[in-house]
Amino acid sequence: MIPKGYLMRDPTAETAAVQRERLAPPEDLSGATIGLLSISKERSVEFLNYVEQRLTAQGLNVLRFEKPTHTKPAPESVIQEIVKRCDVVVEGLAD
Repeated sequence: MIPKGYLMRDPTAETAAVQRERLAPPEDLSGATIGLLSISKERSVEFLNYVEQRLTAQGLNVLRFEKPTHTKPAPESVIQEIVKRCDVVVEGLAD
């Protein structure tokens, strides 16, 4: 039971759910630039190091990006750099 006068808030601050259509992945990664984004959680860099090693061993182009902290969204400048320079992004989550 919710106490009288208590107001539950949505932590996302959305007034309505945003529906985005999923983009189809590319059929072939040849010639693509793959961005690896670390969200700065513990061990995410180690995970992305392994992913980078596997991708570059296949001759793929990889760029690395990192959020300053896992507690906040990536700064707009980081997002724009990824959009400008990458065709595909892998986000590294780890704990």
